[in-house]
Amino acid sequence: MKKVFALFAILAVFAFGMTQAVVAQENATEATETGAVTQAPATTPEVVVEEFIDESESFHKLLKQKVIEGDAAFMSIIILCLVIGLAVCIERIIYLALSEIDTSDLLKKIDAALANGNVEEAKEICRNTRGPVASIFYQGLSRYDQGIEVVEKTVVSYGGVQSGLMERGLPWISLFIGITPMIGFMGTVYGMILAFDKIQQVGDLSATVIAGGIKLALITTVAALTVAITLQIFYNYIITKIDNLVGDMEDSSISLLDILIKYNLKSN
Repeated sequence: MKKVFALFAILAVFAFGMTQAVVAQENATEATETGAVTQAPATTPEVVVEEFIDESESFHKLLKQKVIEGDAAFMSIIILCLVIGLAVCIERIIYLALSEIDTSDLLKKIDAALANGNVEEAKEICRNTRGPVASIFYQGLSRYDQGIEVVEKTVVSYGGVQSGLMERGLPWISLFIGITPMIGFMGTVYGMILAFDKIQQVGDLSATVIAGGIKLALITTVAALTVAITLQIFYNYIITKIDNLVGDMEDSSISLLDILIKYNLKSN
């Protein structure tokens, strides 16, 4: 995924450089035609791309250096929590994005099908529509012949099932949010222990003696807090999406029951 983003960034920079070169060439042509030729420094796309690659390589070198300075044991665990946590977050975001549908349009289609007395058509519409709302509607319509009370219980029960499916994976994100600061704190304590060991061995308190241990402590703390904050932002976003979907499920389920009651009374 990072390679894809890097490729897109390089292509964007390349396209931007090409655009600038074309604009500069057009300006030079216009200036030549008007008799006022001015020379402007032009930046070639190759130079822009090379500068971007150099900056990317320097960033990776700096990141690798900080990982080594922060002790590979602690930093590897923190990075592992970040990678797995982000993978779960991205999977949940994609799942929730695919779960969103236009419920008002679905209700209109079901209303039109039931107006013709065709329950099977309404079930087929729900079957061909993705998302938890359509699944709940399908389960309710499947028990339409058993009465409105059975349909209502089915909708409520299956709504709980769909809510559980949407919340799947969230405990792992919560675990990584809670455990990474602890790992960073352990790295902090370990770094301070190393610093005091150096003081004990050398018998002198100086900045050069304790710098390594303090640097390790600070790097692990910053890395752990960065990972925890990043995952917390994603977690809150996912929770917000789930709350919106649950609210939509509840509202649309009530609307479905109203439609079923309306046509049930007509049929009776």
